Amino acid sequence: MRRVLALVLGATLAALPAFAKDQVTDFQLDNGMQVVVIEDHRAPVVMHMVWYRAGSADEQPGVSGVAHFLEHLLFKGTETMESGEFSATVAANGGRDNAFTSYDYTAYFQRVAADRLELMMQMESDRMVNLQLDEGDILTERDVIIEERNQRVENSPGALMREQMDAAQYLNHRYGVPIIGWRHEMVDLSLDDALAYYTTYYAPNNAVLVVAGDVTPDAVRALAETYYGVLPANPDLGPRQRPQEPVQNAARRLVFEDARVSQPYVTRNYLAPERNPGDQETAAALTILAELLGGGTTSFLNERLQFDQKVAVYTGAFYRGTTLDRTAFNVTVVPSHGVSLEDAETAMDEALAAFMQAEIDQEHLDRIKMQLRASQIYGRDSVESLANRYGRALTSGLTIQDVQDWPQVLQAVTAEDVKAAARLVFQDRHSVTGWLMAPAPKEVSQ
Repeated sequence: MRRVLALVLGATLAALPAFAKDQVTDFQLDNGMQVVVIEDHRAPVVMHMVWYRAGSADEQPGVSGVAHFLEHLLFKGTETMESGEFSATVAANGGRDNAFTSYDYTAYFQRVAADRLELMMQMESDRMVNLQLDEGDILTERDVIIEERNQRVENSPGALMREQMDAAQYLNHRYGVPIIGWRHEMVDLSLDDALAYYTTYYAPNNAVLVVAGDVTPDAVRALAETYYGVLPANPDLGPRQRPQEPVQNAARRLVFEDARVSQPYVTRNYLAPERNPGDQETAAALTILAELLGGGTTSFLNERLQFDQKVAVYTGAFYRGTTLDRTAFNVTVVPSHGVSLEDAETAMDEALAAFMQAEIDQEHLDRIKMQLRASQIYGRDSVESLANRYGRALTSGLTIQDVQDWPQVLQAVTAEDVKAAARLVFQDRHSVTGWLMAPAPKEVSQ
């Protein structure tokens, strides 16, 4: 069977095309705005994205959620557009638009026919500096984001515990504050709070314009200079400085009880390094470590805890390295019926220890590399995927060269690199362990 798998793997690898660099051109406008053009002429469509180097981790204390709040408010009116007119215009031109907020960035996008690009730039550049808000906008949209929190967080015991896990992991860094915000601060977000964030961070010298699709660099440059190049930079915008995390010297634990929990589980976060410009090797090893440990039915945790010991119905390992500051590596185990969380955690610890002692199966490692390579190649078929790949990286401190080097960095990872990364990260004193469970039933006195 191993020989058959090896032959299939070899044939699949041979069938994949060699690495090809994306057709990327980048330049900077006089006002400091970075522009990235990714050419893909296979279909007459374009992805137009503006990424701001500001997310929830750039908020001031006391106004958590204001970055996401402002994202909603940007769909209100400007000096030339009525509230809601932006999205209505995109839809009328056969496109779609949306926005999203993360810890490290806020992004706005439209996917339209290529001949509608100028209209998108005209509207997006308008709301970069000309947003018009009043107290009515604040009241209605504040209710919207509070209801969004109700649906996504308050109604989910798992989401509530993840908030507590992050808060326990990051005592000082803003990654410990939820992107959507703490509810008690969200209800007090004001017009002044929104405008303060807007006037500070929404400026061309804090933005990256990414245009992917059926375009040419010269045409994009001409349009960008016409619509974005005339906008004033914010001369007071300094480097991104955030409160940094003190050294974690003790393991942290929490138990989150909620009567709505039907399936308890144990989860653990370890502080982990992020991808850094020119230094992505450790992040690549951690990316592959997550796949080896928890990436599917053939992963180490799955085979050991689900198939062999039958103490778990689900196992997973997760790592997201595209962040500006230190991130986390997560391991999760959902125990089988009748297995306690204590026993599940013990089994998880024993499995991690066994992984550190065992040799990494080279065929499994090669298979994961092949899967990652295939995913990256297929991702190039989507202009949306390409634009997101570059925008997310550039607003998280990476460079275009880092993005283009990443596939080769992943392929160069060795078994020893994976083990070294695991030794670096799997330290109890850098961890937060959480139990999600329903409260124990109360005893009824006779």
